[in-house]
Amino acid sequence: MNSSIIEHLRSAGRLDRAFIDGEWVVPQGQARACVIDPSTEEPVAEIALGTAQDVDAAVAAARRAFATWSVSSVQSRALLLDRVHTLILERAELFAQAISQEMGSAIGVARSTQVPSAAQHIRVARDNLASYPFLTHRGDMAILREAIGVCGLITPWNWPLYQITAKVGPALAAGCTVVLKPSELSPLSALLFAEVAQDAGIPPGVFNLVNGSGPEVGAALAEHPDVDMISITGSTRAGVLVAQAAAPTVKRVAQELGGKSPNLILPDADLSRAVPAGVAAAFRNVGQSCSAPTRMIVPREHLQEVERIALEAASSIVVGDPRSQQTTHGPVANRAQFNRVQEMIGIGITEGARLICGGPGRPDLLSAGRQTHLRVIS
Repeated sequence: MNSSIIEHLRSAGRLDRAFIDGEWVVPQGQARACVIDPSTEEPVAEIALGTAQDVDAAVAAARRAFATWSVSSVQSRALLLDRVHTLILERAELFAQAISQEMGSAIGVARSTQVPSAAQHIRVARDNLASYPFLTHRGDMAILREAIGVCGLITPWNWPLYQITAKVGPALAAGCTVVLKPSELSPLSALLFAEVAQDAGIPPGVFNLVNGSGPEVGAALAEHPDVDMISITGSTRAGVLVAQAAAPTVKRVAQELGGKSPNLILPDADLSRAVPAGVAAAFRNVGQSCSAPTRMIVPREHLQEVERIALEAASSIVVGDPRSQQTTHGPVANRAQFNRVQEMIGIGITEGARLICGGPGRPDLLSAGRQTHLRVIS
């Protein structure tokens, strides 16, 4: 097990802290949560969880900072985002190790996809900021686009850093200040990102981080009267709760929730190209993506050929230790996800689907960890 990332965060005093108003502070509650390595099912760290009182402190800091950050120059905000982008790339290996350990991403995927894609969000936000028309003229009228205000950002465990930068980058570019609640299941990369924000020189209060549960910290953010916008990526159930909590204060709500995406293959498609690409997309991030095309809809007359090609494509995938360079797919990220996958395989078989690859339980030779069979059901 690579413990360098844990040692880094522990020695820096990050695991038992929230990041509020530019300082690493001890949360006001006593609750703790274990970070579980899904490949071993063993705890690797313990983090401090925040409370509604910590949310109040973070929102107050963000509100104070908004007064100056929202009217700062485009050039100054772009320069800070450029520093954030540079630091993410400089610390890419730390981020990759954190993501692999906290949610089981194969280290090669973490290095080639999870971290670079996350950095790109910051770069694109910076580039868009440079050309965004905050002030436009229409006839004798001037139209000024202003920052919304304090944004509460709730991010998931499946693409931990990627989802953080997808929300934080545009918010900071627009002149908003933020309070981030990452998933308590994958908090390590979020703590590293807070370090990046601090080291990049983001002013105190502009970026704040409070770890915690959805019912405690997430709900407090969603219902807070001084939060002007809440953004959540997560389950439909969580999205409903956030929208309900946000409604009394009529704040803006942005949601990216679970999906079931179809992959439609037309009769004239080149199956040798379309089917492997579809299988690869379905299993990207071990299938833990809301955009994964999990249903392949094909002409009935091509079904046998599609099954053969899909089986070949799935058989080429290497499931195993996420820290191995040879592994293409590590474990699913947590016990609840593992159980959900097992349940859905069972439902498919019960309802008459024909399993042509994999099946319930762990793959052969993997007696520990949350690796689940890659499965193709026809």
